Parts: sequence; structure tokens; C-alpha cells
Amino acid sequence: RGSYLVRAANSAVRAPQLPARPPRPDLIMLDVMMPGMSGHEVIEKLRADPATREIPVIFVTAMDAVGDEARGFELGAVDYLTKPLLPPIVLARVRTQIGLKRARDELRRINASLEAEVERRMRENLVVQDVTIRALARLAETRDSDTGQHILRTQGYVRTLATAASR
Repeated sequence: RGSYLVRAANSAVRAPQLPARPPRPDLIMLDVMMPGMSGHEVIEKLRADPATREIPVIFVTAMDAVGDEARGFELGAVDYLTKPLLPPIVLARVRTQIGLKRARDELRRINASLEAEVERRMRENLVVQDVTIRALARLAETRDSDTGQHILRTQGYVRTLATAASR
């Protein structure tokens, strides 16, 4: 609790590349004012890269202008800390953002699992539906072969129409 593995980028130019490499960070703390590239430019690069797009960013700055803070949030920052930093406040904010990220990641995992389950059940339903139609066609065919063949042809037409309509 309260202990984190920290990796630091020693330049603003390197900052957008570091989180794209494993292990990916759960959170990025980013200074707004850095030599070579501003924190705003770095977050734009992070948000443009699918590998780093979802990583939460907390801006750290000595600036206290409301416009700077608003700009950070517009660019996708999740929080904004003003220097001088107080360790208990930093830890509380970090803990909160990491907890939120883990919850979002878990929801994504659950949603993917549920979507896969729905897809599996839909395939099962289609198989059951196909078997049922064929069984009914065979049953009808025992009484009249023309009717059974008509049901199977109609099934094929409906399947072709449904496939074309879903494209």
C-alpha cells in the first residue's frame, strides 16, 4: 500500500515513448513545463497512440492559471496537481486514479467476456434454429415431399436475404 514502481523519462522527447513499452504504466504523472516539449504536447502524443491512449495522466505544474488547468483537462488529463507537492495528497490522488483505472480495465474485461458469451449463444441459437427448421421440413416431407423441399428452399432464401441485409 502506497508503494509504486516508478519509471522516469529523462527528457520530454522520450516521455511519450516510455509508456508504450512494457511494462505499461497504470498512471503517468506529467509536468506541464519541460524543456524541449510541453506537457500538453506530450499528452497529445500519448492520446494519439493506441498503446498509451487509455493511460490516465495527472499533470503536475507550478503554474496556477485556471486556463492551463482547463487546457490540461481538455487534452485528457484526469487530475491536476500544483507545486509544491505534498506527499499525502499526491499519494491519495495516485491511489484514486489507479483504482479508477483498474475498475475501468476490469469493466472492459467483463464486457469483452460478455460479448463473447453473447456471440457463442447466438451461434448456438442459429444451430438450434437450423436443426428445428430441418426437422420440421423432414416431418412435412414425410407427408408431402413438395412441402418439405419448399420449406428448405425458403430457409435458404431467407438466410441469403438476411446475410445480404446485415452487410
